[in-house]
Amino acid sequence: MPRFPIRQVAVLGAGVMGAQIAAHLVNVRVPVVLFDLPAKEGPKSGIALGAIEKLKKLKPAPLGLAAEAGRIRAANYEDDLALLGQCDLVIEAIAERMDWKRDLYARIADHVAPHAILASNTSGLSINALAQALPEALRPRFCGVHFFNPPRYMALLELIPTAGTQPEVLDALESFATTFLGKSVLRARDTPNFIANRVGVAGMLATIKEAETYGLTYDVVDDLTGKKLGRASSGTFRTADVVGLDTLAHVIKTLQDNLADDPFHPSYATPEVVAGLIAQGALGQKSGAGFYKKDGKAILRLDPAQASYVPAGGKADELVARILKKAPAERLKLLRESKNPQAQFLWALLRDGFHYAAVHLGTIAETARDVDFALRWGFGHQQGPFELWQQAGWTQVAAWVAADIEAGLALSKAPLPAWVTSGPVAERGGVHQPEGSWSPSAGAFVPPRSLPVYDRQAFPETVAGSGFLPALQSGTEVFKNEELRVWTLDGEVLIASITAKLHLISPTVTAGLMQAVEIAEREFQGLVIWSPDEMFSAGANLEALMPVFMKHGSKGIDPEEKKLQDLMLRLRYAQVPVVAAIRGIALGGGCELLVHCARRVAAMESYIGLVEVGVGLLPGAGGLTYIARRAAERALAVHGSVTPGTDLLPFLKTGFEAAAMAKVGTSALESRELGYLLDSDLIVPHKDELLFVASQQVRALASAGYRPPVAQPFPVAGRSTLATIRGQLANLRDGGMISAHDQHIATLIAEVLCGGDVDPGSLVTEAYLLTLERQRFCKLLDHPKTQERIMGMLSTGKPVRN
Repeated sequence: MPRFPIRQVAVLGAGVMGAQIAAHLVNVRVPVVLFDLPAKEGPKSGIALGAIEKLKKLKPAPLGLAAEAGRIRAANYEDDLALLGQCDLVIEAIAERMDWKRDLYARIADHVAPHAILASNTSGLSINALAQALPEALRPRFCGVHFFNPPRYMALLELIPTAGTQPEVLDALESFATTFLGKSVLRARDTPNFIANRVGVAGMLATIKEAETYGLTYDVVDDLTGKKLGRASSGTFRTADVVGLDTLAHVIKTLQDNLADDPFHPSYATPEVVAGLIAQGALGQKSGAGFYKKDGKAILRLDPAQASYVPAGGKADELVARILKKAPAERLKLLRESKNPQAQFLWALLRDGFHYAAVHLGTIAETARDVDFALRWGFGHQQGPFELWQQAGWTQVAAWVAADIEAGLALSKAPLPAWVTSGPVAERGGVHQPEGSWSPSAGAFVPPRSLPVYDRQAFPETVAGSGFLPALQSGTEVFKNEELRVWTLDGEVLIASITAKLHLISPTVTAGLMQAVEIAEREFQGLVIWSPDEMFSAGANLEALMPVFMKHGSKGIDPEEKKLQDLMLRLRYAQVPVVAAIRGIALGGGCELLVHCARRVAAMESYIGLVEVGVGLLPGAGGLTYIARRAAERALAVHGSVTPGTDLLPFLKTGFEAAAMAKVGTSALESRELGYLLDSDLIVPHKDELLFVASQQVRALASAGYRPPVAQPFPVAGRSTLATIRGQLANLRDGGMISAHDQHIATLIAEVLCGGDVDPGSLVTEAYLLTLERQRFCKLLDHPKTQERIMGMLSTGKPVRN
C-alpha cells in the first residue's frame, strides 16, 4: 500500500472533543489547525483561541506539555477556509446534530484538497446519511471516526466506512491512527452508536435497571462493577458522571430513535433517575452533581428515595468479593446460584451482557473479537463479554442464559442466535480460535485484519482463546533467573524483561542484567530492556535488602548499592548499544536504569521520575551523578568551556528540583523537559510498537559502528552553589513549605550534585560522585525519620510525611 503522508490536519469544531483531538495531534507532533465559528466580539478566531487556552487547565491534561497549546493554529470558517487546502486530513467534530454537520459540509466541500480525507467524529450518527450532503467527488474519501473521551488517554478509535468509501482511504487512516496517534482501531458498521457505545451503553442501562431490581445503592454498584469485576475503577455511575448525563442521554436517544425493531428496545428507555437529574441541571462532574457530588472533601451519593445526597462509601459484601476472585467457570456458577442480592445482581448483569452481545453481533461488528476489544479499549474492561463467556464454558453458560430467557428473567425474550448453540462455535467451545474469531455474516472464524502497520507490533493485544503465546513465553530464551528473562526474537537483538513484582530491581535483577550485557557484547548487536506491561520498573526492591540492613545496618547496604551503581555504569559503557523501551511507570531505580542506557524509546504515556525522597532517601544508583554530568554537558554546549566563574546553577536547577521534590513526568514529553529523556530519544505513540522501534534503534546504532561514550571528568558547581541552595532550603523550611527532614534530604542531594566541598568548576569523575551518593544514601538509611518513611511505604504503600 502506498504511504499516505499526513502533513497537517484540520479539526472543525473547538468544543470539548474537537479541541482535545487537536491537543492530541500536537502531542504527537502533527501540525493542526482548529476551526470554529467567527467570534462576534474580539479576534475573529476568538472561539478557537479560547478553546486552546482552556486546554492548559483541563484535568486530566489533554496536552503532554501545557505550553504547547500555542502550537495549535486558531482559525474560523469565515476567513480561513483556504487553509483546508493545505491539510491532508480534515476531522469534523462539531455537535452531534445531523443538520449542523450537513450545513458545514456544504460550506467546506469546495475547499477540501482533492487528495484529502474527510472524517466526521461522531458517537453514533449515520455516516452514510452524512455522506449524502457531500459532492460525489468527495464521498469516496469520506468516512466516520469515533474518538473516545478523553482522546489522549482512551485507546479506542472506531473507523466507520460508508458504502462508497475507498478501501485505500480506510487503510491509510487506520495506519495513521495506529502509528502516529497511538490508537487501537476497530472498523465498525454504520449502525446506531457503532460497537462500543452500542454494547457499552446498553450495559450501563442494564446496570441501572438491575441495580433497581436488587435494591443496590450507587456506591455499592460502583464497587461491584469496578476493579472487582475487571472493569474501570470508576464503576458505572461514577463513569456516567464523568461522561456527562446529558451526553449519556444523547447516546440513549440515538438507540431509541433508530432501533424501534430491536428486541431490546424497551430497555433503551431513559431511566427516570437520569431524566430527573438532567431536569435539575445535575449533569455529573461538569456541573458539580449527578449520581455523586462533593461536599468539601466528602463524597456524597444520590439517594433517589429521599431525593437527596447522603454519605457515600458503600462496598461489596466480602462474600461476593471472594467469589469474583474465583476462576471464570466457578465464579459464574457461584454468582448464579447465590441468594446474595449483590451476587444475583452481578449474574443478571453478566447474563444481560452475554445475551445482548450474541443477539447483535451479526449486525454491529465483523467479528466477536471487535466487540471484546471495543469494551476493553472504550470502556476499560479487562476482558470482553465473549472472552469471559468462553473461559467460563461456552455450552454451560449458553444453557444458563437460555434458561433465564425462557423464565422471563432476561431483558428481552429474543432467543440466542442459532450459531451460539450449534455449528462451529458450539463444537469448538467458543467464538475465539487460533485461526480467528467468529463472524456470523461470514459464517466462519475470521483472522485479524492484515495491514503493513501491524507488522510493527510483535505482541499486539489478543483475545483469550486466540492461541497466541504471551511475550514472556515467546522467542528463544537465552537464560533466566527468578526475576529476569533474557531472550531474543531474531537472534540479532537481545531482550531483557524484568519479571519481578512491579519490576523492582533486586540483587537478582542486577546480577541478571550484568550477565545480559556480557552476552549481548559477545553474541548480539545490542540489548533492549523491555517488558510487555504498563511497568518499566517501580524502582529498587527495598524489601529484598531489609534482611541485610537488619543484620549489618547501612554498612551492609553499601556494597549492595555499589553493585547497583556498577550495573548502571556497565549499561552506559557497554560495547553494544543498550536501549531502554519504557512503557508506563519508571520510578526511582527504574529511572536511573533508563538514563544510563545508550538511548531511550518511550511510549507517550510514560511516567518517569526520581521519587526516593518519598521513602526518605536520595537517588543512590547514579541518578544524581547523571543529573550533575548532564548539567556540565549542557553548560559546555552553551558556553564552550566551564571555568571557575561559570554559574552551573541554571543547568542544575531543573534536575535538583525534580529529585528533591520527587517530580514525575506525567507524559514522555514532560519527562523530556525534566531531563530524563533527551532530544535524541524517541517517543512512540503506540505502546505495542515500542519493542519494534527499540530493536530498530539497536540495529541502527550497531550498523553505524556504535561506540560507547568515553569516560572523562566533568566540572561541578562546588561550594558556592551549594551554599545558595542551602539558603533557599532554609527559607522553605522556615516558611513551612517543607519539613526539617525534607530539608535534610534535599541538602544531601545538593551536596552530591555540587560535588561536595570543592571549588566551583572542579573536575570530578563519575566514580567520585557515585561514592558521594552511596555515603549520603547510607547516612539517610541510619536516620530514624527515613526508617519511618520506609516502613510506612512497605506496610501501607503510601508515603509518610514527617
